[in-house]
Amino acid sequence: MATKTVNIIVSGRVQGVGFRYATIKLANRLKINGWVKNNLDGSVEILANGDEPSLQSFISAVKKSPTPYGKVTNVDITETSINPGFGFDAKY
Repeated sequence: MATKTVNIIVSGRVQGVGFRYATIKLANRLKINGWVKNNLDGSVEILANGDEPSLQSFISAVKKSPTPYGKVTNVDITETSINPGFGFDAKY
């Protein structure tokens, strides 16, 4: 099955609330490859690669915040050709 890679910038209350940890758990459950990291401007950046149905489920969950303590106010999604490799981890 063909895969797609997207770069996602998530804004809102997304740092200091377990957002990266919950995103990693979500990605692993949906078999999404990539990474998540905090940006200096307070946003969280995600590179996610997977098949279309899994990627859509992942994006939908990220938009609602994968952790109950977060509050997502904006999501920017851009398709990219970057290869994230295998597995899903936090970048620092």
